[in-house]
Amino acid sequence: MRRYIYAGIVMATALIAIVPATSASAASAHVLTTGKVGGPAVKPHAVLKAGLAKGSAAVFVTSLGKLTCAKSTVTAKVISNPAAHGTARESLTAQTFGKCTINVSGATVGKMTISDLPYAITMSDAKGDPVKVSGHSKSAPMLVTLTVTDVITVSCSYKATAISGREVNKGNETVFVKQSFKLSSGSSFCPTSATFSAAYGPLKDTSVKGSPAVFVS
Repeated sequence: MRRYIYAGIVMATALIAIVPATSASAASAHVLTTGKVGGPAVKPHAVLKAGLAKGSAAVFVTSLGKLTCAKSTVTAKVISNPAAHGTARESLTAQTFGKCTINVSGATVGKMTISDLPYAITMSDAKGDPVKVSGHSKSAPMLVTLTVTDVITVSCSYKATAISGREVNKGNETVFVKQSFKLSSGSSFCPTSATFSAAYGPLKDTSVKGSPAVFVS
């Protein structure tokens, strides 16, 4: 009998030792991590950066044609990064576009710019790892201005309250597909709507030595 009691004590002790370790491991996981899924947590105030993913372009499509930018970068500051099964919050502080062309005969693109930064970003580890980027409010939305020259120079500004995308751990990419923008201001030559598509990656934490890639748990 004493032998069975002793065996039971040993097993109970082993379980007590294992359970806290498992709980602590689960508690250490955060929505955004570096190096691997479940790796070190991205810290608040970290600066995340990404260019366009390999083989990708930033594309605005209107009824008059398609504007393609071969270069684009994004910079965001992390505001909060909670434990897994939550939503991380960031601030988009900069976004640039370059090497832009448009498939309209005789037309050239002067520039494409973003206004009214910073924008709010949320990243979740819910199903599909959704991402949302939004302006300050409906009265201060995301604003993109396209400048096209064809005999005359025309500027068209497009707005969106928010756009939605998703994180992809393979390649550490943030992907947006055909997100809708509406004409905010511009001449009668400006189409009334546009869609935006792009894939940014790899997303990296430049606040950490070596700028490791960022994953969603």
